[in-house]
Amino acid sequence: MSIKTRHAALLDEVRARGSVSVEALAEQFGVTLQTVRRDVQQLADAGLLTRFHGGVRLPSSTTENIGYRQRQALQADEKSRIARAVAERVPHNCSLILNIGTTTEAVARELMHHRGLRVITNNLNVAAILADNADCEVIIAGGVVRSRDHGIVGEATVDFIRLFKVDIALIGISGIEADGSLRDFDYREVKVARAIIEHARQVWVLADQSKFGREAMVHQARLDEVDMLFTDAPPPEPFPQLLAEAGVTCVVAP
Repeated sequence: MSIKTRHAALLDEVRARGSVSVEALAEQFGVTLQTVRRDVQQLADAGLLTRFHGGVRLPSSTTENIGYRQRQALQADEKSRIARAVAERVPHNCSLILNIGTTTEAVARELMHHRGLRVITNNLNVAAILADNADCEVIIAGGVVRSRDHGIVGEATVDFIRLFKVDIALIGISGIEADGSLRDFDYREVKVARAIIEHARQVWVLADQSKFGREAMVHQARLDEVDMLFTDAPPPEPFPQLLAEAGVTCVVAP
């Protein structure tokens, strides 16, 4: 396979999967890791791919998130592993808030056998999943429902969240930048997330490896506001030091 043909096939593979590891690409095309890294660097230099620790993804905008259906497929196995690690640490008979995101939806599926949960959410998909757990009380925030992902946002949502103080907030995030800031794309969604963080005794952030170094427009929180971070691979530099300085417990899902 010529370099030009391999580059085209590599781009097609990333477009189909959204993000993929360097190891998987090497296996897919029957070439060495060094060859794939060289290909990836050339495509990244051309602005066709974005590199992250251990893999590549399509270039992302700082103003607009990837579509919901595509996000459902992206890093699906990794999100499931994160969700299981989270569920193992969520105690029975506690109160939770789950916000908008495909990773929080994966967590909801892993909580189906928990007992005595009281869950507040501004995510209709989370509510629909946990409604099938007869031993879980689900409380849905009021507000405006976004058709694209069934998230609930707006001032009414913020006011509703402020009525509560829960044991644990489970927060999905679009990106963690190299300065340690947690960021997202929709300022209305971020306002709700801020209220959630401020009304939880513990804040657990859920972020697969592609979120490290990913840029987004709206500031949501600082790492020192977070108690635990759940991810699927050891965070790349400079994040281990940032997490340690902020006192965040990092859990890498097995």
